[in-house]
Amino acid sequence: MTTGTPSTFTAGLIQMRSGLEPRANLDTAVRLIEEAKQRGAAYVQTPEMTNIMEVKRERLFATIVPEEEDASLATFRELAGKLGLYLHIGSLAIKALPDKAANRSFLIDPHGAIVARYDKIHMFDVDLANGESYRESNSYQPGEIAVVSDLPWGRLGLSICYDLRFPNLYRALAEAGASFLTVPSAFTRQTGEAHWQTLLRARAIENGCFVLAAAQGGAHENGRETFGHSLIVDPWGRVLAEGNTEPGVIVAEIDPAAVAAARARIPSLQHGRRFEIVTPLAEPAHLHLVGTPT
Repeated sequence: MTTGTPSTFTAGLIQMRSGLEPRANLDTAVRLIEEAKQRGAAYVQTPEMTNIMEVKRERLFATIVPEEEDASLATFRELAGKLGLYLHIGSLAIKALPDKAANRSFLIDPHGAIVARYDKIHMFDVDLANGESYRESNSYQPGEIAVVSDLPWGRLGLSICYDLRFPNLYRALAEAGASFLTVPSAFTRQTGEAHWQTLLRARAIENGCFVLAAAQGGAHENGRETFGHSLIVDPWGRVLAEGNTEPGVIVAEIDPAAVAAARARIPSLQHGRRFEIVTPLAEPAHLHLVGTPT
């Protein structure tokens, strides 16, 4: 920790209901980020798909652009510098190849510099019981690199939405020194009602980390419904702040010392062991003689 840096900080999470028009989504995000700053936030996170919520491939690729041409990203960099905060854009849909997009997070420092990028590793390719079907891999290329980045208060581990269901990623981030795990998301209403808080609290408890998860919430223009309930969880699994289904801001005071305290009480990060999995061969069957041999 650098000299003169406060030992605690306020984290702000932006809950959105992104639509089909990036300009309108940007205006909403800027307004809510400014509100979070007014409420004392030094770190602000927006949800997955901050710039657009579009599942139709043709319309998505007619709208998105490469990173260096993205007007939303340029505005967010200017805003971070203007407000003097760490601005974590949960993700933007960015054109990576002519036929593939990236679901990419950006961590921007108080000078407006991009200090970390993370491309979502796990693609949401599922068929839900209510008939909803998603094939994220049809339009997006998965990332292959886990990312941590240093803040003045500790190390941040990056992830996005469906990554949440892969605990080995979060253990790797914690083992790489992360004190804060981030999960900007657009969880469906159905899966969010069933699993959202349970999974986030589990990732916090098993790694002794704060979990910061900004979410999309409500009925979107594209017909999708997301769960909302942005969440800040402490390393002991306690919920410090929670949103509802409406766009807005939640904030909580973060004390990094709670990470060391939780890990001292349950030092599971020190107790992990590598192991092999084997499938034992079945025991030989006993032979039973039937009848009397001649």
